[in-house]
Amino acid sequence: MPPSPKDVLTTYLRGARHALVWKLESLSEREQRLPRTPTGTNLLGIVKHALNVEAVYFGPTFGRTWATPEELVADDGADPQADWYATAEESSAGILDLYRRVQAFADETIASLPLEAVGHVAHWGGEEVTLHQVMVHTVVDLQRHAGHADVLREQVDGAVGMLPWSTNLPDDPDWPAYVARLTALAERS
Repeated sequence: MPPSPKDVLTTYLRGARHALVWKLESLSEREQRLPRTPTGTNLLGIVKHALNVEAVYFGPTFGRTWATPEELVADDGADPQADWYATAEESSAGILDLYRRVQAFADETIASLPLEAVGHVAHWGGEEVTLHQVMVHTVVDLQRHAGHADVLREQVDGAVGMLPWSTNLPDDPDWPAYVARLTALAERS
């Protein structure tokens, strides 16, 4: 028997989480925090954003409250980028632990509700949504950010790939030759 739609979505959600978190593995705290783009995007900040996204979409959207809201980024408008970086008081280990707990919280919401369950997204003006919609939205959002993390991690130390055990890349390519070929094509344009 094929898996249910909910099981499929849950599998993809867990895969997105894993792809995102493993991009931090073996990096120093500094490397995880260091801004890599002109807008300050950094690996640890992406994970902090993801955990806050999941806490909101699988919590208040469906009438559930996170037990310790002070651990999450307050939606008070004081710093609109507050969920995109670790503060001086936060550590990578602490953020990763919080994300694991948020994932368990989100998984409880998913397990306890049918895909047709209705919720309301406050920051969408209270728009009515289903668990199915929220799961798809969250998978898409996390995969988008996992792609950001892929590029950032490659800039740090050249580590690439979709998953630690399956890079989804050719074996032993001559990357400098490949990049030179692409550069030559671009130069002709």
